[in-house]
Amino acid sequence: MEKITDAAKDRARRMKWWHEARFGMFVHWGLYAQLGRHEWAMNRERIPVAEYERLAATWKPKPRPAREWARLAKQAGMKYMVMTTKHHEGFCLWDTKMTDYNAAKCGPGRDLVAEYVEACREFGLRIGFYYSLMDWHHPDGARCAKDEKARRRFLDYTQGLVRELVTNYGKIDILWYDVAWPLSSPELWESAKMNAMVRRIQPDIIINNRSLLEEDFGTPEEHINPEQAGRAWEACMTFNGSWGWQPAPPEDWHSVRSVLGMLRQVTAEGGNLLLNIGPHPDGSVPKEAVERLTAVGKWTAKNGEALYGKVERLAGRFEWMPTGQFTLKGKTAYYWCTRWPGTELTLGGIKGKLRAASLLADGRPVAFTQEKDRVILRGLPKNSPDKIAGVTVLKLEFATPPRQVLGAGCVVI
Repeated sequence: MEKITDAAKDRARRMKWWHEARFGMFVHWGLYAQLGRHEWAMNRERIPVAEYERLAATWKPKPRPAREWARLAKQAGMKYMVMTTKHHEGFCLWDTKMTDYNAAKCGPGRDLVAEYVEACREFGLRIGFYYSLMDWHHPDGARCAKDEKARRRFLDYTQGLVRELVTNYGKIDILWYDVAWPLSSPELWESAKMNAMVRRIQPDIIINNRSLLEEDFGTPEEHINPEQAGRAWEACMTFNGSWGWQPAPPEDWHSVRSVLGMLRQVTAEGGNLLLNIGPHPDGSVPKEAVERLTAVGKWTAKNGEALYGKVERLAGRFEWMPTGQFTLKGKTAYYWCTRWPGTELTLGGIKGKLRAASLLADGRPVAFTQEKDRVILRGLPKNSPDKIAGVTVLKLEFATPPRQVLGAGCVVI
């Protein structure tokens, strides 16, 4: 059972915007982008530190690429962003006083975190900072697990970097830790102390669970799996199997339909989707991500009511259907029809009196009849009205909160 802390007591207030936002952009960008072989290239290829360090001088991003990311996120219907301020490689993207291995003192010659923050604010997006606790570059990053003096030095370094991030850029909405290696407990990391410091500086911030404390929300990676006991959660997903820039064939990228499918699933199960883009070394967004997110944005502009705001967890209240799946807001169910049946759509096992039905995208009313154990929607277009991805949402307004009871059997009376 979670210890009741001041942060836990205040969680509902701090998390309200996040629960209603539903959709965010993850940005993995660092020296590894120049290699184009995954963000773990330094580790997987056993590149020596001195050899890898040379990438810091050759990295020359174009001016203010974060504006492109933020503009695309806004167009896609995303409400917040999370950027890697320091990944496992140990290179800091801001003008830190803790190390010269940073973007201001090396190749870029400027504070890339400041540019990112400015872009988020320009486009009205909430701001998240990713920070990797693991550090392959720092001399104490590995030996801190076996040497107490090294642990103290590394924790002072870590806490100093985190303090800078939450102090230097005004209001920050999310702190997204990653990979608590090599220390094996929150006590060894001094996570409670560090997070308390963060909250003293940023009282409204929300923090994920990767400093080995539960904190505000869970972070399933590359799969959509709700947290237990109703905890807040966010599925973080790559677009093409790699977080950092890496060339991939078009079929490895999530399609528009796939992204919408993930959005529906996280919405139905009470979570969020944080979808990564992995910019090129110069900061430009891969064309596959631009094309797909632009289409997703056209869809969310018409159908956002089905996912944003106070959406309820289905929690077994609806069952699977061959033609689509539901999301729910109070007395209104939204049926995301992904396999269009033609002029007539039947939903079995519906419990609750249906009062009105319509196509969400344009509000066009839909005729229906309701029998004892099913609802039949009639007079529909022959083909799916949604020309973006073939995902048409039907808005079903009930007199009372609806549910669906089917099971595996079929009884004909």
